[in-house]
Amino acid sequence: MTLDGFFRGLGDIFQLGFQWLQNDFWFVGFMNYGTIVLGFIGLFYWLNLQNKMNIEADNNPDQIK
Repeated sequence: MTLDGFFRGLGDIFQLGFQWLQNDFWFVGFMNYGTIVLGFIGLFYWLNLQNKMNIEADNNPDQIK
């Protein structure tokens, strides 16, 4: 097998693997919006958790400041 044949076969595999992106284009948009929504949910969860830890740290007299 030559190197040209290897890369052509690899290109064919990639074309078959990503062909569904061309046919189901609405799904790609849904994945983008889903990622943004999950990012905001994670951000608000992290900010809420950080706020709870800050309140706990302010009420703890034994910590070094």
